[in-house]
Amino acid sequence: MNKFKYYFILLLAGVAIVSCNKSDDDDDTVAVPLRDYTVQYNADNDSIIKYLKNNYITVTNSPGTQQDQDVVISKLVAGDGHVSIWDQQDYLLTTRDVYNDDITYKVYYLILREGTGQNPVNTDKVVAAYKGNLLNGTVFDSSAGGIPGKFLLWPYDQAGADGSFTVIDGWSEIFPKFKTGTATTGTDGVITYNDFGAGVMFLPSGLAYYESAKTDIPAYSPLVFSFKLYDLQRLDHDSDGVYDYQEDINNDGYLYDFTDKVRYPNFPETLIDDTDGDGNADFVDFDDDGDGFTTRFELTKPTGATFSGLSSYYPYDPILDNPNTPNTDESEIWGIPRRPTGALADPTKEESATNSKAFLPEDYTDPARLRMHLDKTYPIKKQ
Repeated sequence: MNKFKYYFILLLAGVAIVSCNKSDDDDDTVAVPLRDYTVQYNADNDSIIKYLKNNYITVTNSPGTQQDQDVVISKLVAGDGHVSIWDQQDYLLTTRDVYNDDITYKVYYLILREGTGQNPVNTDKVVAAYKGNLLNGTVFDSSAGGIPGKFLLWPYDQAGADGSFTVIDGWSEIFPKFKTGTATTGTDGVITYNDFGAGVMFLPSGLAYYESAKTDIPAYSPLVFSFKLYDLQRLDHDSDGVYDYQEDINNDGYLYDFTDKVRYPNFPETLIDDTDGDGNADFVDFDDDGDGFTTRFELTKPTGATFSGLSSYYPYDPILDNPNTPNTDESEIWGIPRRPTGALADPTKEESATNSKAFLPEDYTDPARLRMHLDKTYPIKKQ
């Protein structure tokens, strides 16, 4: 009996020692270093190209139905007669160069249908349906019941107050290459979309979740998304009265907050939309031309003058009346004007803040005009 007690005590002591050692190991958490972005991108790109060469695509073409432009991607089987995504000629397989993480990604995407409406910029909100899968074919997510959702293309880490979702960087880069469609609302209130843009994007992990594993998505996973772009909402992120897409100075369809040095350590100058060169992109700058007057102030219609429209501010361009509000006339025949080019109030004196020129009709309508919120020389400051 005494010997039994002795061995029993030794057993308990051994368990205690093992338990303590295990606890000590847990406390010594080893931080796994982040993979090099360039090395990981090269591996991802090789995997994506292999995927494109070893799989084929089937697209449902049934306009007016929920299944229109549905996509199935399947693995090639020798002798089955199918042609790889890489070699097929039915849909354009193209690429977009994307600067992020201080490298330039080449992102492959398929254009199933370009669409007939408007292109979003990469800071707009879009209405879209999608399906996502890994390169091994595992589907990790899709639009619930095929019902489209609302997605904020920027900023990346903020959800919208209306329940819209945030997106990964790759979505913001590819959606602007497509156009929206047309919408018809039936008597039952159901909206049917036609002629919408549809495509497939093949994203390296650096433009997806990279080291952050998600449910059913391992870390460092390239992702495939088929998508349908139904509609969009234009946004004005700095609330200066000018929509983001109208602040795309270089007209490339993209706007970037290049103060984000984590994503953009050495941002290419050719992609910058910054009128006054103050280091803030116009779409997040309250004073676009740096003249000391806020953009909202410069867009304010002067008091005492008669202008069309209900707003106290000039629209970017003239706008038509909204046919859905027959009792209200929202039409604006004037857009944001340029510096006035008419006669001086007092021709015997030089132009000044108290002796301004008169606005002519073409100052509000000339397509080539330099709108005054982008003109550092106007308004003229008092001496």
